[in-house]
Amino acid sequence: MTSLREQTDTKIANTRKNNPDFAKKVDELLSSAEVFQSGANALDVGQSAPDFTLPTPVGKSVSLSNLVANGPVVVTFYRGSWCPYCNLQLRAMQQRLPEIHALGAELVAISPEMPDSSLSHEEQETLEFPVLSDQDARVAAEYGVAWEVPELILEHMRNDRNLELSKINGGNGSVLPIPATFVIDRDGVVTWRFVDVDYRHRAEPDDIINALKQLTKQTA
Repeated sequence: MTSLREQTDTKIANTRKNNPDFAKKVDELLSSAEVFQSGANALDVGQSAPDFTLPTPVGKSVSLSNLVANGPVVVTFYRGSWCPYCNLQLRAMQQRLPEIHALGAELVAISPEMPDSSLSHEEQETLEFPVLSDQDARVAAEYGVAWEVPELILEHMRNDRNLELSKINGGNGSVLPIPATFVIDRDGVVTWRFVDVDYRHRAEPDDIINALKQLTKQTA
């Protein structure tokens, strides 16, 4: 099975080939100290995860406190359904969902998109875990992964992809989450995390599964 990293690396290579100037600028931007520092306040292992209650695309409310009452929870923040790297990640997580459930855990994915546009109809049919709307990025901020998007990327979205964040996110036109994944135990404590300001890199499902297995051993 092709790893998620191999899939995202292929996507990065395609971008470098098709839009080398933009890819170079993104490399330079994401390697800057200022951008790197933007992930420094992310929730760390051993810290309590803030509770949240957020809506699904069909308006159902999902809360972290209710989920952890039944077992560990994997919380992953992603930019939106318009992001190809996010779609690779969500599909990869869907493939491993049976293993996550077998370990007694649940998975939720959070983006700032409005509830009615966070998933296409096709995606609603294929994803079997809750996708939640953090429209104002409040929860992302509480987890320390809210990011004020640089103009370079906003300009690329507007001009090259005809995407306007303020419309997609219902008024929030400049803040996206840093791609991040947290494993949270039944006590609401973070036991594992992945945080990378480079939006092209995501938590590998194998690593998430291994983190859940370690958690299961500790609580057995």
